[in-house]
Amino acid sequence: MNVLNTSKLGELGEQMACDFLETRGHQILDRNWRGGHLEIDIVSEAADGLHFVEVKARKTPVTTSIDDQVNSIKQKRISAAALKYLNNKNLSGREVFFDVVSVLFNGQETTVRYIPQAWIPMYT
Repeated sequence: MNVLNTSKLGELGEQMACDFLETRGHQILDRNWRGGHLEIDIVSEAADGLHFVEVKARKTPVTTSIDDQVNSIKQKRISAAALKYLNNKNLSGREVFFDVVSVLFNGQETTVRYIPQAWIPMYT
């Protein structure tokens, strides 16, 4: 794979994540949804409910873990964005899940890792 800048890497990673989710029965509802300063990479719908998906596209060598990249601060921001999304779309009362898709580019090899229900938000 050619050297990708950060923007192109993110776009390619998100497309691969969408393709991956669609092969598992998800319908992509929104990509890069913004509500003010809040953003959700992918919103999909599957038989079990709505999925708010954070995509992490990286190339080797990897210096941080997914847990470090999707830390509690990031989780709170995504959870707040999801609440805003649900309210804006009048989708309250739906079952929701917070997932992570990691796309790792290693030369000619790409690995997609899906982490369903990566966290459960605590709304107070």
